[in-house]
Order: sequence, then structure tokens, then C-alpha cells
Amino acid sequence: MVSAVFHSPTDPAAEPVSVSVATPQPLSRPAAAPSASPVVERPPRAGIDWRAVWMRVLPPVLGLGLLWLVWFVATLKPGPFPTPAETWAAAVQLFADPFYRNGPNDQGIGWNVLNSLQRVGLGFGLAAAVGIPLGFVIGRFEFASRMLSPLISLLKPVSPLAWLPIGLLVFKSANPAAIWTIFICSIWPMVVNTAVGVQRVPQDYLNVARVLRLSEWKLVTRILFPAVLPYMLTGVRLSVGTAWLVIVAAEMLTGGVGIGFWVWDEWNNLNVRHILIAIFVIGIVGLLLEWALMALARRFSFDD
Repeated sequence: MVSAVFHSPTDPAAEPVSVSVATPQPLSRPAAAPSASPVVERPPRAGIDWRAVWMRVLPPVLGLGLLWLVWFVATLKPGPFPTPAETWAAAVQLFADPFYRNGPNDQGIGWNVLNSLQRVGLGFGLAAAVGIPLGFVIGRFEFASRMLSPLISLLKPVSPLAWLPIGLLVFKSANPAAIWTIFICSIWPMVVNTAVGVQRVPQDYLNVARVLRLSEWKLVTRILFPAVLPYMLTGVRLSVGTAWLVIVAAEMLTGGVGIGFWVWDEWNNLNVRHILIAIFVIGIVGLLLEWALMALARRFSFDD
């Protein structure tokens, strides 16, 4: 506020008159009203499709129940074949300590399974390292296909165990001979499936690579490999299943620590309950391997 004092020019004795003038205040912006946060409507939760759940759970349970029922009826009369209850009791005792060691030839079932998986992994890994590149070569070059296809057709039907004596003759040891058998039986599905995948790559892809003047390495890594991957993974899945089948028979013949040798040793001891347990263990391990590879194949599928 500003105050001003005025004096009258005609009457000096008159009292001064003071006038107060209010100074204008700066206009203040009105306070912004608080904005309401937007309400996000959540979609309603989808209900559980109980029919789909039952269709996934019920059939396997019924199948296992049917197996148990047939087994139970078949063992009602006493005989050498153990009942489901006796086999279950033996399995509980066996898996109470699956990793014991009482010497080189007396080890728990866990060590036997791990040793078999180790042999399968080595033989299968060598087969993949050789078979997948060989499949690319056969599928890519017609000359290589005409040269190697008759040999593959000749050797593929040979029983894997027929190669075991060759491995024993060459390596003079049971463990490398078993790995050799896994290698020779695992390589054919990967070679054949990879070659078929390469041959089914659309010609348009190869024409684009020719226009872009891609090198052979870039053609394989950028074009062929993504297109062939589903075929290649199918060959890998078939090879793993074959390798796990063969290792049991190979270990029965070669001995050592492994699930195949353990089955044969239990047969020599006439312990049928442990043989049945080993059959279930072999089936479960093979099923887990196949599930893992099927999940891997779905993960790298480009069909969508």
C-alpha cells in the first residue's frame, strides 16, 4: 500500500490530507485440482477349465491303475513273480540310500544310473558333433548325397550290439566300447533328419542368398540353420531315445558300473524285485529325457 500527503497551496496552515492507494497484487494462479488417477479395469479372471485338467490327468492315472490291477491279479497266486506291494517295499528300501559304495562292483542304483547317463552323454555328444555337420553336407551338395546315401542305407539297419565287438577289438576296453556303440547307433537319425531338413529348404531362400552373394558359412548360419532346426531337433530326440535303449544292453555285455550291468547282476542274484524296479527307473529316465528334448523343440520351433 502507498500513502501520499497533499498540502493545499492556498492555505498553508491547513492540515495535510493523506490518501492511501492500494498497490495491485500479482495475480496468483488458481491451485490445480488434484487429478484423479485413472482406474484400470482388470479383465475378469478366466475360470479353470476342469474338463481340460481331467483330460490331462485322468487318462495317465487310469493307465497306471490298469497296469497295477493286471499286475495284482497276475500275482494273486504265490510264485517267483513279486507282488506290487513287495516291489514297492523293496523300492523304498533301495532308494533310502541310492548312492552308497561298498566296493567297485557294489554301488547304489543312483551311481549306476549316473554312470549310464555319462556314457550316453559322451556317445551322443560325439554323434551330434559328427552327424549334424555330415547331414548338412549331404543335404547341401548332391555329389555328397549320392556318394554317402548308399553307405548310410547299408549301415543304418545294422543292430547296435553288432558294433560292440568291433569296439572291444579296437579299444581293448569295455567303457570305450560301450561309448562307441552309443555313438554308432545315435548318429544315423541325426544325419538323416538333418539332411532331409536341408533338402526341404525353399529354393527362394537360396535364391536370396545368391542375390546377396552370401558366403557358404553365412548361408548355413543365417538361412539353413534356422530352417533346419526343427528337423535337427527331431533327429536329436530320436537319437537320445535310441542311445538310452542301447546302453542297457551294451552294459549287460560289457559289465562295470551302470544300470544295464546292475540289472544283469540282480538277475544272477535272482532278485526279480530289483529287476522290476530297474525297469521302471529306465523308463522314467527315458521319459524325462524325451520330455526335455520335446520342450526344447517347442522352444525353437518357428512354425508360428
